[in-house]
Amino acid sequence: MAHGNSDESSRTSRNRFVRYLLQGVGWLSVVLGVIGIFLPVLPTTPFLLLAAACFARSSPRFYHWLVDHPRLGPWIRGYLDGDGIPLKGKVYAIGLMWVSIGFSCWLVPMIWARGLMLVSAVLVTVYILRQKTLRR
Repeated sequence: MAHGNSDESSRTSRNRFVRYLLQGVGWLSVVLGVIGIFLPVLPTTPFLLLAAACFARSSPRFYHWLVDHPRLGPWIRGYLDGDGIPLKGKVYAIGLMWVSIGFSCWLVPMIWARGLMLVSAVLVTVYILRQKTLRR
């Protein structure tokens, strides 16, 4: 499969604390992604992509477990193989990101922080929209 990488050891962080932190974020993302399969308001694909990115830097074993998993792998394999992101994943990712950024902007009084959050949200939105849409 195209998502495999023969040079995995160079991608794995050498810092033990960073590896454990990435694994913690990765497993939390897996849990949230699985919950998202059953709760329509929680996105699945973005959380599983985050988990894959965290595991790619912290544990090749967990990375392969996730990507090759019979139930979870298909949610992210299309993106990892360059086939695209499902439309539902794009909609959820962009929608929830803007809701959370909007709420954060309402909470944060500093104009410069609001501007930074809004610029980040625009850039991520453009990135997601430019990705191919996976047709299932």
